[in-house]
Amino acid sequence: MEHQQDIAYQMDLFIEQNRNAVRPSDNCEDVNGAKAGQAGQIDKERQQGRALTKELMTIVCSSDNLKQAYKRVKRNKGVAGIDQMPTGMFAEWFINEGKSLINDLLQGNYQPQETKQVEIPKPKGGMRKLGIPTVRDRIIQQAIAQVLSPIYEQEFSGRSYGYRPRRNAQQALRQASEYVTGGRKVVVDMDMKSFFDEVNHDRLMYKLSTRIGDKILLRLMRKYLQSGILSGGLMSQRTKGTPQGSPLSPLLSNIVLDDLDKELEKRGHCFVRYADDFSIYVRSQTAGERVKESISAFITNKLKLKVNEEKSAVCEVDKTVLLGHTILKSGKLVIAKENVERFKNSIRTITKRKRGVSFEQVISELNPKLRGWFEYYKHTRSKRLFQDLDAWIRRKLRCFRIKQTKRTIGLVRFLKNRGVPGYQSWIIALSGVGWWRKSGAPQIHQAMNNSWFREQELFNLSLNYKKLHY
Repeated sequence: MEHQQDIAYQMDLFIEQNRNAVRPSDNCEDVNGAKAGQAGQIDKERQQGRALTKELMTIVCSSDNLKQAYKRVKRNKGVAGIDQMPTGMFAEWFINEGKSLINDLLQGNYQPQETKQVEIPKPKGGMRKLGIPTVRDRIIQQAIAQVLSPIYEQEFSGRSYGYRPRRNAQQALRQASEYVTGGRKVVVDMDMKSFFDEVNHDRLMYKLSTRIGDKILLRLMRKYLQSGILSGGLMSQRTKGTPQGSPLSPLLSNIVLDDLDKELEKRGHCFVRYADDFSIYVRSQTAGERVKESISAFITNKLKLKVNEEKSAVCEVDKTVLLGHTILKSGKLVIAKENVERFKNSIRTITKRKRGVSFEQVISELNPKLRGWFEYYKHTRSKRLFQDLDAWIRRKLRCFRIKQTKRTIGLVRFLKNRGVPGYQSWIIALSGVGWWRKSGAPQIHQAMNNSWFREQELFNLSLNYKKLHY
């Protein structure tokens, strides 16, 4: 009877599609010879757990939960969706329409608005599609995520680090470093092709329904999965995938890939996963090739996802990049060269001499970039790199500052005010070299030394690294 109820429950969730369910006989055996009745016991336990989650929509719509969701969305400072409502206007709108919104949600009548799609360039080329829901839908999705996250956190693997509370990239890197130190110096570096665009809706809804007992909430989540996409003035219907950029997509991605984590754990692999990127650490190239082939088959056949063969490889650990880092064969972490170059390009953009902004504004734009970059890479062994970057950034700023003096006499006056002797100031000011060459001259260094940059409150990478490590 419980089996029949479970099947009816599953079919009810897919009312938009005609699905047939077949109940296996209690006497049949699976491929391993296990009795189907054992699977029934597992289903019974899931049924009992699901019974505890039948009133989740009430919790989602509670005042405290919605208030917390609003604060979170407002703090993220996202742009407006297709309705052009800015985040700050939601509170005023909710005063008049909040009661109607909550009633629609509780009764299952709420219809999500279309998602605006934008494309942003990827660091390694190509475009990434981002979905921008309306502020109203972002807050509702955030409220759902706040309720579901604690439920699923109990089930997720300890080696999954992306988009989870109290977990971060540094923990994943530390775990990977331990694998390498333990002798696993070959990595199976796997990447999924357009993961967020390829998620199978039916499979995801089935996964959700085995744990969540609130049908109204499940139907709402399916509506979000299938909501329309506005791109280039044209509206289209989503038949697969989750909109990357919505508050729900990180949680849903971990739910989809939890089966992969469980499979890797069952096979005894040493791995770390961060969102849709995961790496498996083995002891030999032969073992790596074998693992790559079997896991690729699992991802394709079981998860209904695609493996990006161009970005997936089996190689020595120091030949690949994990979360912007390179792990040496000794297990030490260093910053990947391509990420250093990308960082320098962002500094070049801020310190471009033709920008026409004040020197103080350049410093104010640089500091958050420097501070964030340092916080992410501060646990690497990069003392010399931080020193070289500091010296290069100071020279870029010296070049920017002397260019602002515009004329020869302006540069002379600036250098004199900074304590450079008059004849030395005239020598560098009258030289025919360009601004970059001038910025490396001793007179310029004397005028804008390290103490002067401290007075300008420029964030110092190497000094903060030294404080942390020594």
